Amino acid sequence: MEHYTMNLTLKVWRQKNSQDKGRFETYQVKNISSEMSFLEMFDVLNEELIREGKEPIAFDHDCREGICGMCSMYIDGKPHGPWHANTTCQLHMRAYKDGDTIVVEPWRANAFPVIKDLVVDRTAFDRIIQAGGYISVNTGNAVDANAIPVEKDKADAAFAAAACIGCGACVAACKNSSAMLFLSAKVSHLALLPQGGPERKGRVLNMVAQMDREGFGACTNTGACEAVCPKEISIANIARLNAEYIGAGLTAEK
Repeated sequence: MEHYTMNLTLKVWRQKNSQDKGRFETYQVKNISSEMSFLEMFDVLNEELIREGKEPIAFDHDCREGICGMCSMYIDGKPHGPWHANTTCQLHMRAYKDGDTIVVEPWRANAFPVIKDLVVDRTAFDRIIQAGGYISVNTGNAVDANAIPVEKDKADAAFAAAACIGCGACVAACKNSSAMLFLSAKVSHLALLPQGGPERKGRVLNMVAQMDREGFGACTNTGACEAVCPKEISIANIARLNAEYIGAGLTAEK
């Protein structure tokens, strides 16, 4: 793989807080290595801004290994950038060439208010999890992995759903700012396992109600969420969520 350097033009969204109107600002970055990650390129830009006595660009990051889901950037009109099944921190600058102009924005959703620049408040996801995305029974000491038989197809489906990192790309891509893919992944991975059975009905009812309170939009099954998900969460989980919700509503105790 050929290594090269490039000069780029960045159009970055700057916003002091959720009340500020915000605007795009243009920056020139030079001698960027093709082997840098997108976040490392932003580090270089911020170091230059600091040397010039200017305020650096605020952006979220943590693990930089595609695990934590914090690196939420809308890059050239696509969450996490041009690569498929990829987080922003794993996007490398070899995706671009010398002279390119890159537009970078925060997630756009009422339920994800901007904190500053590219940082948004995603605690709405946390509150959805707190509404029921857990198993509350005291299981005592850890048991052997094979102590509870689980069909392999269900175990595989639960594992795939549990891969969701809660980054919010699904919400950012959806024309309705729906959180259904995220919620369906959290409901599915517990509904498919026997450990999630005792709280199954209350879980889905409470989590859907919390999602609605947070102001996320409705799902209209366009599939944009699945297309941009860095962990390739399937929209089949949304169908399972709907089935769980309808079943829980029909059999809930009055």
